[in-house]
Amino acid sequence: MTRTLLAAAAAVAVCFAVPVAMAGEPAVLKAPPGNSYKAVSSLVKLPDFIPGMGQLFVDPNTLPAGPFLGYDREGKLVNTTYMIPVSLMKADMNLKDLKAPAGTVDHVDIVYNAGHPGVEEPHIHIVLWNVPADQEARVAK
Repeated sequence: MTRTLLAAAAAVAVCFAVPVAMAGEPAVLKAPPGNSYKAVSSLVKLPDFIPGMGQLFVDPNTLPAGPFLGYDREGKLVNTTYMIPVSLMKADMNLKDLKAPAGTVDHVDIVYNAGHPGVEEPHIHIVLWNVPADQEARVAK
């Protein structure tokens, strides 16, 4: 499994060697986003605001992977998270062209999660941050 996670991390790193775009889709830059996005808390038993991730919205048709849009308490889009079930990860898997609706990606975090309401099976969170690491505290509490 470690080898698979490293392969996924390498694939993600390659993805972001060039700017990631969907440059600032106006419908999603402020919460609540437009289109078919729903508050995650209205779909599964999770709080409205999740420390470390923010207030999450997702198009239910894209579950379990997402993207999940994370907003700070002022309603600004600060991250986009993809949740990839470990069972779907393969050695030759290629995670490319992950969309970042806010435009520029400052940095990427890849974190293992054992499961939670909405994505119960073990998975990885690929978090595309639109704010510098020192501003992640905007969604910390």
